[in-house]
Amino acid sequence: MTPKSTKVRENREPESRPRRGTTRIQTRQARKAGVTAFVGTTIEWFDFYIYGTASALVLGRLFFPDASPAVGTLAAFATFAIGFVARPLGGIVFGHFGDKFGRKNAVIITLILMGIGTVGVGCLPTYSQIGIWAPILLVALRVVQGIAMGGEWGGAVLIATEFAPPNKKVLYGAFAQQGSPVGNLLATLAFLALTLLSDSVFESWGWRLPFLASAALVVVALYIRLRISETPEMKKAVVAQERTRMPLVEVLRSHPAELVLGVGAVVAGVAITYVKTTFALAWATADLGFDRGDFLLVITVALVAQVLVQPFGAVLATKIDPSRAIRWMLLPELVLLPLMFLLVQTGSVPLAMLGMVLATAPHAMYYAALAGILAQVFPTNVRYTGISLSYQLSTAIFAGTAPMLCQFLLTHTDSIWPVVALGLGYVVLSLARMTLLLRRGKARSGGTAAESRPEQSSTRKDVAHS
Repeated sequence: MTPKSTKVRENREPESRPRRGTTRIQTRQARKAGVTAFVGTTIEWFDFYIYGTASALVLGRLFFPDASPAVGTLAAFATFAIGFVARPLGGIVFGHFGDKFGRKNAVIITLILMGIGTVGVGCLPTYSQIGIWAPILLVALRVVQGIAMGGEWGGAVLIATEFAPPNKKVLYGAFAQQGSPVGNLLATLAFLALTLLSDSVFESWGWRLPFLASAALVVVALYIRLRISETPEMKKAVVAQERTRMPLVEVLRSHPAELVLGVGAVVAGVAITYVKTTFALAWATADLGFDRGDFLLVITVALVAQVLVQPFGAVLATKIDPSRAIRWMLLPELVLLPLMFLLVQTGSVPLAMLGMVLATAPHAMYYAALAGILAQVFPTNVRYTGISLSYQLSTAIFAGTAPMLCQFLLTHTDSIWPVVALGLGYVVLSLARMTLLLRRGKARSGGTAAESRPEQSSTRKDVAHS
């Protein structure tokens, strides 16, 4: 029996060693892809968020000087919204490019494009220098930013998830999502540092510094992205000749329900952020008497909390039933969002911090799980287009208009409660749409608790065709 046992071990060891080695290599590649997605999205979100912060603080006065302060801020928020309107176009263009020619090349181009738009804003003369051309060029550069961001998100998510192990796609999708709060945090810190300047110096040239600093950050991200390879799933699609001639047409024809549900599911993950940061900053400083530096500090503390708490949403959606996880994440927001506005209204910096931190946790955790779930809804040959369009249509319709709608409601009702109602509507909409999306069973089981439960294994074949 001993020789026979030895023979079994000899036959098994050559098979097991390569598998272990392959697994280690795949894990390293997945982690590298996750870091690449995180660094790239952090810088792109930094570029995108500094515009939002500048809109709340200074762009209205510099580019729309003839308007009243409230109307000037509203006009600046309108240019902010234009960037979101352009994002679906970026999702379509780069989704098509990424589904046909690869994810890597698409995200390299989006990074360069974002750098051009952001540095361009930093160099732009104001209304007092070139008149009407100033707001026109501001809008044009914001459109460039929007197109770049529209193509960036889907590509970054797919780089992270298509390298990920089958049971960890939601977890690795959170790498790309983490770039949003970190980029927002860096943008807020940049403007917080600028509070050391006098108001006159800040309005003269200080506000330009974060935009100009983007050039160096883009070079760093570009270097990192050039070192990553194409995703394994995209390589397989190329070899199998599974690419679609017109990805957008295929999504609209074969996956309309997933697209509509995806748009609604994204809302709470994106719109609430702009209600709590971009709008709240303008409201607190213009109407409540907060010092600009004090409220930027409030937002900074909330963003630090978001960076720390957000990944747990992806962990939770991986460990338990995702539908239950989504309810646990979003239902508390129905109480905590109104509480935040009440605490900010007190005018107390510590209470405003507390309210902002409490209201940040639920939607931040939801945002972490969102990307990995959406990435499993569409098949490889239209995945870039499908998730980009879902996400970017939602940001265009809901997130980009959120600060403008909030400012409009506040100006015309002289009350913050219509703004609160709008925010709660965003939460309810996403809760309903994500629940329906998961019930349809179209989201692949990889990366959720569904895969690890034997009683659900019979559904995997039905899900896999998506």
